Order: sequence, then C-alpha cells, then structure tokens
Amino acid sequence: MKAYSIEFRKKIVKAYEQGDTSVRKVAQRFDVSKAFVQKILKQKQTTGHVNPKKPGGSLKSVLHSSTTKLIQMVEKYPDSTLSEYCEYWLDSHKQSVSCSMMCRELKKQNMTRKKKQYGVVKLPPTECKF
Repeated sequence: MKAYSIEFRKKIVKAYEQGDTSVRKVAQRFDVSKAFVQKILKQKQTTGHVNPKKPGGSLKSVLHSSTTKLIQMVEKYPDSTLSEYCEYWLDSHKQSVSCSMMCRELKKQNMTRKKKQYGVVKLPPTECKF
C-alpha cells in the first residue's frame, strides 16, 4: 500500500491546527483513521515534518546469519529429518528453531530434504489380463 502524499498529510495537520476540532472530526473529514491522524500529529510535533517513513522490511531468521553452519550440519547428517535438525541445532547452538523455520532456510540454500531410500525396488507396471 502506498503512503499518503505529503500534501495530504499537511492538509490534515493544518485542518487540526486551524480550528476548534477534534482528531475524530478531522479523521472523518479526510476519510482516514483516528490513529493515522494521531500518528501524523505526533510525527509533526517530534520531528517537525510529516514525510512518510521508509516501509518496514522483513525480519531476518535466527538461522539467516548461520548459513555456513547450516550447510555443514546438512553435509554431516544428510539423512536427518527436519525435527532432528532442529534438535541438533538446539544442542549445538543453544537456539531453539521451529521445523518450518528450518525448512525455509534449507529452501533458501537450495538444499533438498529428500532422503535416500534403501532396499526399495521399483517393479515395472503389469498389464491386467481380465
């Protein structure tokens, strides 16, 4: 969602500062939320401008900075499950991680979770003679 323009923000502040009006009435007049008007007024008071702030970024995972350790763990234990990886991570790094977080980080590193299947013999399809 795009931020409101600076001109629009200035109009809101000006409307509030000019008259004997409440935050709710200003919000109704400009069809915005009361919280937005309060936020703009507080920003004007503290910073002196009403420019929109930079949009927030995504939070980084606990495992984000440990990619080399993660790769070493998977190379050392290639046939482990996600829950076993999480337990190993807790034991060795003293950080609890969920299976979904471990899965996301493995996918980011393009590491497969497919396990080797021993003793599985694929038979050719048989034709039905009925």
